[in-house]
Amino acid sequence: MNPHLQQLKPYPFARLREAMQGITPPDNLHEIPLYIGEPKHPTPAIIKNALIQSLDELSKYPLTAGLPELRQACANWLKRRYDGLTLNPDTEILPVLGSREALFSFVQVILNQQENPIIISPNPFYQIYEGATFLAGGQIVFANTIAPRFLPDWDSVSPDDWARCRLVFVCSPDNPTGSVLQREDWQKLFDLQDKYGFVIASDECYSEIYFDGKKPLGCLQAAAECGRGLDKIVMFTSLSKRSNVPGLRSGFVAGDAKLLKEFLLYRTYHGSAMSLPVQRASIAAWNDEQHVADNRAQYQAKFEHVLPILRQKFDVNLPDASFYIWLRIPDGDDLKFTQELYRATAVQVLPGRFFARDTPNGNPGQGFVRIALVDELDKCVEAAKRMVAWYSI
Repeated sequence: MNPHLQQLKPYPFARLREAMQGITPPDNLHEIPLYIGEPKHPTPAIIKNALIQSLDELSKYPLTAGLPELRQACANWLKRRYDGLTLNPDTEILPVLGSREALFSFVQVILNQQENPIIISPNPFYQIYEGATFLAGGQIVFANTIAPRFLPDWDSVSPDDWARCRLVFVCSPDNPTGSVLQREDWQKLFDLQDKYGFVIASDECYSEIYFDGKKPLGCLQAAAECGRGLDKIVMFTSLSKRSNVPGLRSGFVAGDAKLLKEFLLYRTYHGSAMSLPVQRASIAAWNDEQHVADNRAQYQAKFEHVLPILRQKFDVNLPDASFYIWLRIPDGDDLKFTQELYRATAVQVLPGRFFARDTPNGNPGQGFVRIALVDELDKCVEAAKRMVAWYSI
């Protein structure tokens, strides 16, 4: 067996299930699950129709590089979304089976175990970053996010660790805090990249859930604005959150053509070609913005209704983007809060400590819970009302 499998830690949702063993909510209350970031809005008809109309193409083998029409649709979307950003669809864009799969496999391409490599990750973080690092034979070093902006503290990483770093994960908009890197934040990371030569892997799957027209700045757009090329920069995105199709497993990576060439070679052997009906549905999704605007409006409405209720008892703000509330617990015990909340109200949230690791500077997730406003508006409002009625400061 691969010895690195023993390094893998239980997923946050598995830890939550274990923590909730033996806890029974009131019989008269229906459960409201706000612990998992699974979109529950209906899948747009334009996507379902494209999928159904192309089912006959299941009889064909797809190419790992994807259809030229899909890569072009992705390139067109990037150009519209990021102020004229122009990428070559043949060399700088590669369809993938959702960002999770791609983030994991990309690490296997980048790391050379013989170099005793380090990957630097924000903390709290998406657990795929850690698992991918371990299974590629690397070591992970965490940069804790710091209030009030909840951005990674790159200054906490030692020069020796930076020197061994081969890849830095960035998540903007961030999961779980909803923070977004601004141009000056990207410039600081680019300066570190110039000094140490690492690859930047930018996870941007929440980029289309923003508020009041404040579009998050993407990594490739930031590089262009800072006068840089795409050398050693790759962004990851998907349709799961943008288009309410987490089960479609569709996204793309874009950036450095040299890295994507090697990534394509790996994926050819890895067996990760996207089926043709899924590609057709993806083309329809990337070419349409109306359903995305409608989706975004629904999330904004949830925050507009939920935040005023929660503010009756909690110090809570609108995130920069994403559909998460990163709620600070006044007494600091996020695990006890989660358990007692469920026991009393049947509302399920996720303890922040499950998203983070202990470091010499503490566990930055401790004292917070993540609330995913993914359910219907009335259920999110009901959950907030139950929380406020139950909690006493």
